Amino acid sequence: MSVISDYLGNSARENVQAALLKARENKDFNAILAYSDERALERADKVDSSEITGRLAGVPFIAKDNFLTLGAPTTAASTFLKDFKAPLQATAIEKLEAEGAICIATANLDAFAHGGSTENSAYGPTKNAFDKERVAGGSSGGSAVVVALGIVPFALGSDTGGSIRQPASFNNVVGIKPTYGTVSRYGVVAMASSTDTVGVLTTSVDDAETVMDILSGKDSKDMTTLPDFFTPQALGGPKKIGIIKEFMDEGVDPEVKAATEAYAEALKQKGHIVEEVSMSLLKYALAIYYIVVPAEISSNLGRYDGIRYGNRAEASSLSEVYGLSRDRGFMPENKRRIMIGSYVLSSGFFDAYYLQAQKARTLLINEFNALFETFDALIGPVSPTPAFKIGENTSDPVKMYLADIMTVPASLAGLPAISVPAGKSQTGMPIGVQLIGARKSDSLLMAIAKDVE
Repeated sequence: MSVISDYLGNSARENVQAALLKARENKDFNAILAYSDERALERADKVDSSEITGRLAGVPFIAKDNFLTLGAPTTAASTFLKDFKAPLQATAIEKLEAEGAICIATANLDAFAHGGSTENSAYGPTKNAFDKERVAGGSSGGSAVVVALGIVPFALGSDTGGSIRQPASFNNVVGIKPTYGTVSRYGVVAMASSTDTVGVLTTSVDDAETVMDILSGKDSKDMTTLPDFFTPQALGGPKKIGIIKEFMDEGVDPEVKAATEAYAEALKQKGHIVEEVSMSLLKYALAIYYIVVPAEISSNLGRYDGIRYGNRAEASSLSEVYGLSRDRGFMPENKRRIMIGSYVLSSGFFDAYYLQAQKARTLLINEFNALFETFDALIGPVSPTPAFKIGENTSDPVKMYLADIMTVPASLAGLPAISVPAGKSQTGMPIGVQLIGARKSDSLLMAIAKDVE
């Protein structure tokens, strides 16, 4: 079921030209922020002359615009970095280019990856591949849409609390959030350092496996990376899988619940054992996430002050430069998370909020670990609903945050998770199902997903 294989052996220049043409034909989806025509075609010619070779020779791809790339500005979908030219490339892009892949463009996202709908982009929302009135999901919405539209066979994304899995679900593609530390984050604009992961969106699990095999491994420039453990594997017999009870309770759209149950039945038909499991701490996961992550965001965004890089506001004093630059450069959601994070880290509230959240996070990790002593994987919906309409949740931040309720637990625990297509609603909107595994069980999850795919 590999789409990547369809590109191999063809003229790389023709592959790139066709992808660029299709991207521009679909510009009304607002999935792409900038093109890398000149650099992409130059690399394509080197592939065609055999100067560049590799497992992905001549295969075009698109990177989320929080990856530093040399062919186009890296803006993180913000006005702060509107004209920022990266001095280097992200390790993930370097690894793909070493295997002959060609980055043709950068994809839209929520500014600084803060959001779950790609409506928080300074350059306008990306539209869902199946309904232009609905959101693409976020923050990797642009990356999901370019794959769903068939512009490229794969795209890079980042997942901090569901930012690959949720847009993958909303656009009927496969989305991989690997074990924390599997892929280097060097050269990726930081959001929350303890949950940020680099992953991939594809049309098949086979292709996701191919790309992840290339991306994974230790990087001396990122001390959080793990020694390479990722090896594609055969399934090796039936597995025991737990369907998470709390993810199937009230509040979940009936069609989402039905699609998840149908996927569980498909697993049973393949010989796997599927049993209901309960996790008492899941109800606290979203609260933990929206304390820990804003705290890390407020720290990571401190570097954007209008002095070192990014757009600088004209002002009469240094404090005004800081204040005006940050006011004009950040979107409302960025400011909201900075304020929350600064509050929970402030004197008098650190112990009451941040410290308690980290303790609760440890308890959640322990609960996951206990389940994985018995089960090989867990399943549940990716999101409580299919893609919602553009503008539907923008006036209520809490309602928007609730869309992440099923994806943040795996992120807090550093676990691998994969979103796979599981059907469509009566209105034709895609529904995804999520497989979650123990740390370093990434290849097992893909083997299970391929068994059903």
